[in-house]
Amino acid sequence: MPRSDIHTVMFPESAPVSHAEEPLILVDESDRILGYGAKRSVHEGRGRLHRAFSVFLFDHRERLLLHRRGSLKPLWPNYWTNSCCSHPRRGESLDIAVRRRLREELGVSQATLRRLYSFEYHARFGDVGSEHELCHVFLARLPRGASIRAHRDEIAEWGWYSMGEVDALFAAGKTPLTPWCRQEWQALRGVKQRELRDFLRQPAAPESALQTTVPPSLLV
Repeated sequence: MPRSDIHTVMFPESAPVSHAEEPLILVDESDRILGYGAKRSVHEGRGRLHRAFSVFLFDHRERLLLHRRGSLKPLWPNYWTNSCCSHPRRGESLDIAVRRRLREELGVSQATLRRLYSFEYHARFGDVGSEHELCHVFLARLPRGASIRAHRDEIAEWGWYSMGEVDALFAAGKTPLTPWCRQEWQALRGVKQRELRDFLRQPAAPESALQTTVPPSLLV
């Protein structure tokens, strides 16, 4: 996905942000907790349904941050995807997990967040493994003056894209994109378009005056 403003310089001092044995939250179709499982085992074979989140981070110009996943990722390495995706760990609320991952992966310590919707999906990556997630989709707004510090192991390259550019990218079908990103962007440009528009109409807050809006029902 060639662009003149693509970013490929990562920060070499980045420490690992996840490991194969970290405990993820197993859930049923209603997001009720059933137990816990190691990250590696949860993604083996057809996968086991677990709680996850996916974040679409916009800047004050309403551009979306897209990135290419690191080459060492076991599932969908080097595929382009939305701004940030991960899992809450055992005993961790979605609110805390989303803010943790934005900080670890993108160096974003402050952001205005809004939970938009949740959905279940299943996708298999050849014989390597699968994603089977109850995924909570969040919108995020980067404050004016904030910068991105991408994690070298998680992100190979990244850039800011207008919504029109993202639409064209998906329509062209030439760039490898993660399956969850495809489904979520379709919702954001379809049934959730009004909510996205309302969120982006809010003025971008300065870095010192940010808030997080997450319903209490989403806490572990």
